Amino acid sequence: MARKKGSRLGRLARIGGLGAKVGGSWVGQKIKGALQSADEREEGARKQAIDGAREVVKTMRTMKGAAMKVGQGLAQVAEGLDLPDDVAASLRELNNKAKPVPASVIKAEIERSLEAPLDELFASFSDEPLGTASLAQAHAATLKDGTRVVVKVLHPGIEETIDADLFAMRSMFVTGRLMQRPKEELQYLFAEIEERVREELDYYQEAANIELAATGLAHIDGIRVPRTYPSHCTDRVLTMDHLPGVPLEDWLPTATSEMRHKAGSNLVDAFHHMLFEMRAVHADPHEGNYLFCEDGTVCLLDFGCMKRLSEHWVANYARIGQGAFKLDRELTLSALEDIGSLTERKPASDEVAWQFMLAFCKPFLNGPYEMAGPQDTVHEDIQALMPSVLRHPTIRTPKDMVFIHRTLGGIYSMVRRVNVTMDWGELATPYHLRAIARAEGRG
Repeated sequence: MARKKGSRLGRLARIGGLGAKVGGSWVGQKIKGALQSADEREEGARKQAIDGAREVVKTMRTMKGAAMKVGQGLAQVAEGLDLPDDVAASLRELNNKAKPVPASVIKAEIERSLEAPLDELFASFSDEPLGTASLAQAHAATLKDGTRVVVKVLHPGIEETIDADLFAMRSMFVTGRLMQRPKEELQYLFAEIEERVREELDYYQEAANIELAATGLAHIDGIRVPRTYPSHCTDRVLTMDHLPGVPLEDWLPTATSEMRHKAGSNLVDAFHHMLFEMRAVHADPHEGNYLFCEDGTVCLLDFGCMKRLSEHWVANYARIGQGAFKLDRELTLSALEDIGSLTERKPASDEVAWQFMLAFCKPFLNGPYEMAGPQDTVHEDIQALMPSVLRHPTIRTPKDMVFIHRTLGGIYSMVRRVNVTMDWGELATPYHLRAIARAEGRG
């Protein structure tokens, strides 16, 4: 069903008004800052970012489509950049569920896209959605042979709004300075979000992502990826296995220590294998995309967002890890410079970057480490360093790193809740060394 022109103009007006409000707040703070002390300017910029984040949440929560998805992308960037808690917390509200689309609309979209009546395609189809997101809605169904599946369907008409939404959000994102970052950095970070959003609108691409993950992770006992059913897939409809398991929140109360160890170690192992061996990371790691089984098996869901990386980039990222693991300051800083995290070497910014890496890599440094144990202060240590990081514009988050750190942050959050103790450095080091060897033509 086509959207009316007025509806598109209304979306533009709402996003444009948001951009004017957020941008005006930034300009106002710049004017006031001329008359303030350094501490007052820093506090003013922090308050402006928090107020801007809240305005984004207030507007974006009423909208589906690319605008909502980009808003969620801002939340992902916020976590990937380890911004101040108040800013990140406001933006995380955008990950709440969207309002469901009526089942009749979803069914009509399936029939149109698959060119067949619903009762010829499925033995049963649930009207109650399993979940509704910014771009799509998922329903449980059963194939004619009795196979239980999940059918994910793009919201009708979403393609008609994406270009306008992205244009308006790009203007607001860069002008509003929500992230307190240099304009150049904001521009390439938004380009990264936009690329991931467009990728999620193609279910043929997601089906290919699922097949890649299923093949690449098949050797890990305790990680499951759904199969797809090509006869029931198009660019707008994706049909895949309905995997067993329950959300982490429901699994934890009865999970034994053995189950927790299996689940936690496999989550971290799968992340390292995807990053350093496959060079393609499942980059939407919120808890809703994971199901946990009674034996500790973890099922991975939703492969619309996959971040692919070059062999050279992955090797440089591995060198950063190896430098920090060895407490080799110069190796770490040189690798950060090579990857684009340090745009210029200066003593002050070098020291801040080094302290940040020591905090970031803390679980990997000193043998067995208990996630969520008394010594696990990674989040607090990073937050304490953030004011110093933000004062140095030469410390950047390269675009390829944003979704990697978002994924790593999501995995870290889940493993903390699972409460696993392992020698994480021992797990990671072989992956690092193989990635470096391959890039250097030695493996």
